[in-house]
Amino acid sequence: MSDRAYEDACRAWRSSLVTLLGDASLLARWQERRYQFAHRVGALLTEIHGDSSATVGPVLYGVFASGAGLCYVGQTQEAERRLRDLPVGESHHLANTVPPEVWERVVVIRWPLLLSEAPRSEQMEVEAMGSAVCGLALEHALQLATAPPLNSRRRRTSGDWQPRDLARSRSRGAVHSQRIPQLSRLTLAAWNTLSVTEAPKGAAVVATGVGRVVFPSVLHELPGSGAGVGRVSPGRDKAQMERPPSRGL
Repeated sequence: MSDRAYEDACRAWRSSLVTLLGDASLLARWQERRYQFAHRVGALLTEIHGDSSATVGPVLYGVFASGAGLCYVGQTQEAERRLRDLPVGESHHLANTVPPEVWERVVVIRWPLLLSEAPRSEQMEVEAMGSAVCGLALEHALQLATAPPLNSRRRRTSGDWQPRDLARSRSRGAVHSQRIPQLSRLTLAAWNTLSVTEAPKGAAVVATGVGRVVFPSVLHELPGSGAGVGRVSPGRDKAQMERPPSRGL
């Protein structure tokens, strides 16, 4: 894309937002639309789906955008909280840079479910280092293998960006990732499978024995997509339905 085309696209984006936020009632409608869509994505990432249990505890996750591909890889010890917030953006920067309305897919790997396939020696290493450090180690290994652009540089106080050399990192995750090579390979294999899974017709989520992939892009085509609303599962908690709008949107 040429610089001129890029600047034209930026102006069109800003112009669209000015129209959508043209008065107080339109602002409220925009806030409701965005939160409803983000809530729906968060529910698909975490709630029970078919025979798959709710997503809780330690996970690795990654967001793919339409066009750019894989943007970001992260990890959490509290999937039930972090993955709901991921598209809302209240405590996570990603949605502020790459809006969930343009996410193509989100891959989630429940890595503790892969432990039984790892060598006993690595299972002992995980027990010794603890779940939190192991999550960081697997996150580093996955980032190193996939090189997501939003993990490959960091903000500077001067207002610009500094590249990150993940291969030379001395973070806790980088140091400890060397202790679990087979578990890292198992995780990458599960990741690769879900990252190329096709969205089923009329559905926005595919669940497997070790994770799931959610397709926010498909939600735009499903019933209720005009307002970003629609039921995800019959067991949705009433308190979640009545949760007030987030500050992040």
